[in-house]
Amino acid sequence: MSAQFEQVSVVKKSNIYFDGKCVSHSIVLADGSKKTLGVIFPSTLTFNTGAPETMEVVGGVCKVKLAGASDWTTYTAGQQFQIGANSHFDIETVETLDYVCHFG
Repeated sequence: MSAQFEQVSVVKKSNIYFDGKCVSHSIVLADGSKKTLGVIFPSTLTFNTGAPETMEVVGGVCKVKLAGASDWTTYTAGQQFQIGANSHFDIETVETLDYVCHFG
């Protein structure tokens, strides 16, 4: 996983969810693919997906429970997990989590 993205356009307005517990910015790469870069502050949240997503943990630790799963899985920096389209997942953070969300 690369430490940075080259040749991107950045949407200036931030995406703020869950009363500021999750803040991200959208980027568009030269090939047209879209991603969000953000942070999730300590909390337990439920996210819904439209498109398939891959969540890449850049910093911090989180526990995730995917739709239909009965157990939580822990992810740390350098790891990632996939979520299907039109699904949801629960995420719990006890420290600030830096992430990249890859769509599609």
